[in-house]
Amino acid sequence: MSIDLISPDFSAAIFDLDGTLFDSMGFWTHLDQRFLSAHGISPIPDDYLLEIAHLGAEETAIYTKKRFGFTMTVEEMMNEWHRDAQEYYAAETVLKPGAREYLTKLKNAGIKLAVATANSSDLYMPAIKLLGLEEYFGAYAEVAEVGRKKGFPDIYELAAERLGTSPAETAVFEDIYIAVTGAKAGGFRTVGVFDETSARDTERIRECADAFIFSFNELL
Repeated sequence: MSIDLISPDFSAAIFDLDGTLFDSMGFWTHLDQRFLSAHGISPIPDDYLLEIAHLGAEETAIYTKKRFGFTMTVEEMMNEWHRDAQEYYAAETVLKPGAREYLTKLKNAGIKLAVATANSSDLYMPAIKLLGLEEYFGAYAEVAEVGRKKGFPDIYELAAERLGTSPAETAVFEDIYIAVTGAKAGGFRTVGVFDETSARDTERIRECADAFIFSFNELL
C-alpha cells in the first residue's frame, strides 16, 4: 500500500511516543542498565531491550522478574522505575528533529492526530505539556486500556475509534518492528521511523511498513 507523507493522502495519523516522536529511548536504556546492574546483571542481554520495547510498565516488570528471577514484587519494581521516569518526562523530554514541524504541517492540513503508547498518562502527559503539544492531539490510547501489546492492532483501533476514522484512512507511525506488524494487521497504513535502539530491525521494518523515514526532516 503506497502512502504520501509529504502531501498527506490520509485523514488521520496515530503516533507512538517513545522512540518515534520522543527522543527518549536512551533514557529507558540507561534506566534499565542502572536497575539491572544494581541487581547484579551486567551487561544487559542483547535481546532484552527489544523484548520489552512494546510492553507496558506492568508487563515489563512481569517479564523482567520472570526472566531474571528477581525476588522483588512487580509493584516494587514498577515503583522504582516510576520515580526516575516521572522526573525525566516532566523536565527533560525532547522531540526528535523535525517532529514538531511535521505535526504542525499535518495539523494545518486538517489531519486528525492521536497518540498510541505503551506508556502511562502520568508519565507522558507531563511531557506533552512540557513540549507544548496539547493542542495537536485529539485522542490518546494506551496499551493498558486494551489488554494486548502492540503486536496486535487493538491499541490503534482504539485510537482510530476515538478520532472517528477508519484504518484505511489512518497512518500509524512506529519505531519498532512488532508495532508496525500489529498496525498493519489491523489494515492501517504504516510508517516506520528510525530509532537507534531498534536499528538492528531497520531492514525488517522497511520491508513491512508502507513507508520508512530516518528523520521527520525528510517530510518538511
